[in-house]
Amino acid sequence: MRRWTFALCSAAAGLLLSGAAHAYQIDPLTRQPLVDTYPESAKPQATAVPRETVSYDGRFSPGTIVISTSERRMYYVLGDGKAVRYGIGVGRPGFEWSGVKTVTMKREWPDWRPPSEMLRRRPDLPRYMPGGPDNPLGARAMYLGTSLYRIHGSNEPETIGQAVSSGCIRMVNEDVIDLYERVKVGAKVIVQH
Repeated sequence: MRRWTFALCSAAAGLLLSGAAHAYQIDPLTRQPLVDTYPESAKPQATAVPRETVSYDGRFSPGTIVISTSERRMYYVLGDGKAVRYGIGVGRPGFEWSGVKTVTMKREWPDWRPPSEMLRRRPDLPRYMPGGPDNPLGARAMYLGTSLYRIHGSNEPETIGQAVSSGCIRMVNEDVIDLYERVKVGAKVIVQH
């Protein structure tokens, strides 16, 4: 009986693992499919992390953005014990950071020029991309001080909730547009692990 149970469990585990090996996956560096064996109608669809107003007891003043990279959530503090919570994508291993920054500039449908550090890692990237739906910065961008980091939209909603960026904070375009309308230049951004 034990042999039968073991054989049955082994076969089931093998089926599960072979199915997982054929799952649709994205290489976080090249953004290309690793394996794509699903028929078009059966591919997994990205599910947005719902934006919502939540209770918030942080000690930060209204208008502050608080980012929890471990939680992969962003809070825009409203005051009166409330905040708007957004799902975000964060820096992949080796590109994590924390600290306090200030929103120094905001742009709608921003152009993108990969920084030289990124071009050294990825010489295949274009040197310039005009703003638009195919641009990796998405619909809006908020620039953080003199750093290379931004809070920006994304044309890859499947990366929200993941650690795949080069340190920037990604949001779905609908959420970054909502945040963009709320945030003022000069707003404090606190990034925590």
